[in-house]
Amino acid sequence: MALKIYNTLSRKKEEFIPLKKGEVGIYVCGPTVYNFIHIGNARPFIIFEVVRRFLKFKGYKVRYIQNLTDIDDKMINKARELNISVSELAEKFIQEYFIDADSLNIERADVHPRATEHIAEIIELLKGLEEKGYAYEIDGDVFFEVSKFKNYGKLSGQDIEELKIGARVEVDERKRDAIDFALWKKAKEGEPSWDSPWGKGRPGWHIECSAMSMKYLGKTFDIHAGGSDLIFPHHENEIAQSEANTNQQYVRYWMHNGYLCLNNQKMSKSLGNIMKVRDIIRKYKGEVIRYFILSAHYRSPLNFSEEQLQQAQNSLQRLNNIIYNVKHLLKQDKFKKFKDKDDELILEKRKEGEQQFIKAMDDDFNTPVALSRLFGFAKDVNIYLNSPSLKNKIILEEIIKFYQDLAGKVLGILKDFDREQSFEQEIKKLIEDREKARKEKNWEKSDKIRDELKRKGVILEDTTEGVRWKKINSE
Repeated sequence: MALKIYNTLSRKKEEFIPLKKGEVGIYVCGPTVYNFIHIGNARPFIIFEVVRRFLKFKGYKVRYIQNLTDIDDKMINKARELNISVSELAEKFIQEYFIDADSLNIERADVHPRATEHIAEIIELLKGLEEKGYAYEIDGDVFFEVSKFKNYGKLSGQDIEELKIGARVEVDERKRDAIDFALWKKAKEGEPSWDSPWGKGRPGWHIECSAMSMKYLGKTFDIHAGGSDLIFPHHENEIAQSEANTNQQYVRYWMHNGYLCLNNQKMSKSLGNIMKVRDIIRKYKGEVIRYFILSAHYRSPLNFSEEQLQQAQNSLQRLNNIIYNVKHLLKQDKFKKFKDKDDELILEKRKEGEQQFIKAMDDDFNTPVALSRLFGFAKDVNIYLNSPSLKNKIILEEIIKFYQDLAGKVLGILKDFDREQSFEQEIKKLIEDREKARKEKNWEKSDKIRDELKRKGVILEDTTEGVRWKKINSE
């Protein structure tokens, strides 16, 4: 099955055919670095990083760019509020962003370009637009003349005449038309500025992404992604200014994720209903947040709740239990040296599970279905593990590899495959303490330790050879 992507531009799923065979260029709109990111911000960063992971899994060479907006009105206002420079603010929250991204197991982009480091490229793009008659200057401000770009509105479906009535545009009577947007802003006292042919000023928000994406990926590239709130005006304006300058298609596939909501209301800083990643991570591991984000299709709205995070944590524990038990068996001394019908069956189930996982991801990155395939195989593994016969070491290693490749490398969950060593040491210590309590006839302490082990998902079996333990495999 060929990979299909829902293209916002065509409003349908299309077979993915990259511009260059075997290579993919992706640009993802990154954070504006004036505050800590909230879980709504994290959704596109996780989703499109998984897109990158899956494309690499399929054998593509991927060049992945995620920008950092380090100059805009919000940053200037925040820096003024904190009585620090905009550059100081940017440095602080760029570092804070990477701390949060690392906690969510978000791999770094190949390049994280900053707007302030690409002023020369932005000015060159503006000069090109001015020469072609799409940009005009008024008293140090430069605007894009929307009416001259015939296909304006093709991404968002916005009607230019309706926009002219005044919906969602800033009022500036100096502009030739109300819907014209700023490419360059004249410097104001106390604000960061750079020299330009139009005087001192700073870039508009939209122009920076066009300049940086085309610098690192070319005039036309494969995938541009971000939250659905960026479709208009940000991405619409990117298309206009980029294609007006190059007279070429800017992006082949536009991808946008749905909103993340709190109590069924879009999560945003302006509404004040945000949940910072930094706060959530104090209670839940990063992979729990990843699992929660991936449990819904990326284009669907997703409602945040404590209950859903708890469900994500429980689901991850079920998968972790499988890995713990398989690794535990791999540490035994005796293995059978031949394959029997049980071994052949589990290998067949493994192949079937991987094919179903890939099929789900090929269908516009359907992560909830892909996750369900991990659990489908887990049931088969439980049956295999609970059979009384000796195990085949190669089969056990194949089971581990299934989860390492699909859950670990593609989805970025279950990444700590070696963490069970410290867990086992903790369990062994508790069992030793329990045995000591039993010898001392301290039944209350013995029962208390047994209950603690149960809470950790461990059950004990008292045998003639001593106490054995295993993780509980929830169905």
